[in-house]
Amino acid sequence: MELHAKLTVFAEGCHGHLAKMLMKQFDLRRNCQHQTYGIGIKELWEISPEKWQPGTIEHTFGWPLDRSVYGGSFLYHLDEGSPMVAVGFVVGLDYSNPYLSPFQEFQKFKQHPTVRPTFEGGKRIAYGARALNEGGVQSVPKLTFPGGLLTGCSSGFMNVPKLKGTHTAMKSGIIAADCIYDAIANDIATSNAGVEIDVYETRFKESWAWKELHAVRNIRPACHTFLGMYGGILSGALNFVSRGHEPWTFKHKTPDHASLKPSNECKKIDYPKPDNEVSFDLLSSVALSGTNHEHDQPAHLTLRNDDLPVNRNLAIFDGPEQRFCPAGVYEFIRNEDGSNRLQINAQNCVHCKTCDIKDPSQNINWVVPENGGGPAYNGM
Repeated sequence: MELHAKLTVFAEGCHGHLAKMLMKQFDLRRNCQHQTYGIGIKELWEISPEKWQPGTIEHTFGWPLDRSVYGGSFLYHLDEGSPMVAVGFVVGLDYSNPYLSPFQEFQKFKQHPTVRPTFEGGKRIAYGARALNEGGVQSVPKLTFPGGLLTGCSSGFMNVPKLKGTHTAMKSGIIAADCIYDAIANDIATSNAGVEIDVYETRFKESWAWKELHAVRNIRPACHTFLGMYGGILSGALNFVSRGHEPWTFKHKTPDHASLKPSNECKKIDYPKPDNEVSFDLLSSVALSGTNHEHDQPAHLTLRNDDLPVNRNLAIFDGPEQRFCPAGVYEFIRNEDGSNRLQINAQNCVHCKTCDIKDPSQNINWVVPENGGGPAYNGM
């Protein structure tokens, strides 16, 4: 594909497949840290009317995760005329145990005695998953390059403690539009060559959005200390007093794909079986996402090396793609001759992009599928 526009705005969301190529081509990360991510899994429920409390918001941190893993939940009683609840769980993708399953942690969370009663007697009506940017300002790349610029979560503008990024994404789009208009009005964009609007990055870093992100920069990386999630809690408490004026900025450690330990150094996690009332299996969950891909469309999940999944991922990490994918896309199959192979069930893909991020071999390449393919989220 060739883009002949003088300037293209890239707003693909978290870990966009075009943005990741642009970052390599123009070396946009040369003066920042790597991005770090989380996987958010969400369900929509219709609950008993007597349990519905419109406007109620609940957030938790930690359980059932251990202190070394960043994550927590959200539960919103929606005020939309019917007794609906949105519930979800976020797990930081810098976890080290290859046996951890974000999907199973979410199902286990719903079994907590203070959480389960909300869903008893209810009906689960939707399911979905999505990767989230968690790097903060330390991981924001250079925002402009000849012929284009990055906005929103393509850049990593999510406020991690708030679990919100829509407002900062909108602000970046507004600033980008203003800068583009000024370039046109001042005849900067009159040549045939691609235009780089450097002032966009300057203006964004002068805005309230950047100040908000800078103020919470230390909360997420504080979880990388020996205190684990307790370090994040202490940093959050300090931030409540300092309002982001600490004279230091913590750094992220290893990239998410490099954080896994070999399976022989980790303990297997025995997750409870689903009860099909509050907790459920993976495939019945994917069915609620409305995901569909035409069987004859070009593959949107490809491997750079067909041998790595078995020779490295399975051999060293016991095939973590079987567990970090929240849609059952990846499974290892034993052949008749006793060898193993990785089977990719691309039709299940909910486009969360976790595989592209967490694969320890960085061998999986997620690209946008054929138009119309993917999850059909309704009310999510």
